Amino acid sequence: MNASRFFLTGILLTLVLTIKAQVMVSGVVTDRQSHRPLPHVSVSVENGDVHTVTNEDGRFTLKTTVHPKYVQLSHISYKTQRVPIGETLSGELHIEMTKSSVMLDEIIVSSDNPLEILKAAMERIEKNYPSEPELVRCFYRETARKGSRYILVAEAVTDMYKTDYAVGPDFDAVGILKGRRLISMKSRDTLGVKIQGGPVMPLMVDVAKNPDYLLNMEMLLDCNLRMELPTAIDNRLHYVIGISPKRFTIQTIMGGLLYIDKETLAITRAELELDVSDWRKAADYMLVRKPLGLHFRPKKLSVTVGYETDQQGVTRMNYVRNEMRFNCDWKRRLFASPFTTVSEMVVTNRLQHGKAAKKPRGRSSFGIRDRFYDKVEYFEDPDFWADYNIIEPSESLEHAIGKLKKRLSD
Repeated sequence: MNASRFFLTGILLTLVLTIKAQVMVSGVVTDRQSHRPLPHVSVSVENGDVHTVTNEDGRFTLKTTVHPKYVQLSHISYKTQRVPIGETLSGELHIEMTKSSVMLDEIIVSSDNPLEILKAAMERIEKNYPSEPELVRCFYRETARKGSRYILVAEAVTDMYKTDYAVGPDFDAVGILKGRRLISMKSRDTLGVKIQGGPVMPLMVDVAKNPDYLLNMEMLLDCNLRMELPTAIDNRLHYVIGISPKRFTIQTIMGGLLYIDKETLAITRAELELDVSDWRKAADYMLVRKPLGLHFRPKKLSVTVGYETDQQGVTRMNYVRNEMRFNCDWKRRLFASPFTTVSEMVVTNRLQHGKAAKKPRGRSSFGIRDRFYDKVEYFEDPDFWADYNIIEPSESLEHAIGKLKKRLSD
């Protein structure tokens, strides 16, 4: 009897270990012609449930419980590529991507009016995007630099709940599953400035779900719209619409480029930048609060929002990158200090949909006024991320993390 129990336990333990065993696929992605590393390439396994993006050095790592037959890579203006994975994984993959060529003489443009194309895209939002609630897992990282020196690095795995696209973002939510941070303790690095962003940023900048961010008619009437040369994303032809603020506008405007699938009219990418020509209006837009006596001068705010379309034709947001540059100085100082903040979010796993999708609640849920670095812990566990998919840190970021940790331990 004891032997039978031991045998049964052994079988169960083996099954558990088999279920939890992970396959790790890593590699570096470069341009075939220039051999330069390609950052921000979307990488996914064959079933599309596990994702990441390449870092600034073109490197990626994917962790999955099933041995994939291939990984798929997608990048704007490059041919979408499937790379077979052998039965045994030895070393990292070296992948070269080829730029796509768009044959202009084969393009039949049904409309040369960018405003009409935008209106048609907005009318098809409910058809092109999820029609039921979804819960997805994400990796989020934010960094801050004073000049070229890093003064903050914070990372988290989050669960993001999004209602269907017939509903706005008011009922969407983000919950922190696990996170860590490093902050410089130098007094001159601590400004007490709170700017727009954080893990809730992807809820704000989803231009398909939150069109008031850019695409409402009041804003568009304050902009000049133009048709740019078309391009390919995921081997599909896209309209490219350029947006720029008119010379005199009452409100703060985001300009840039919108990419719209020519066939489905789904918005699949947005590259936006805030007009900072009126720095006071731009500061009001970027700032949540600042200490009395601190001068804040915006220099740049840019946002990139990427989407991915599955085989059923449903388009979902899967990547967001936000960069802010600004100068800060206290009264009576001769020189202002330049600061740069960068935050990135990638959807790494799709967890639940429909009625099974549960909204994050309780202490882990993240509000728009919460400070991200107050909810996470110090960098101290070398195996902190374990089974989670993350954006690999670049070599420069790894070096900066090492320097910050050394300063804090001295």
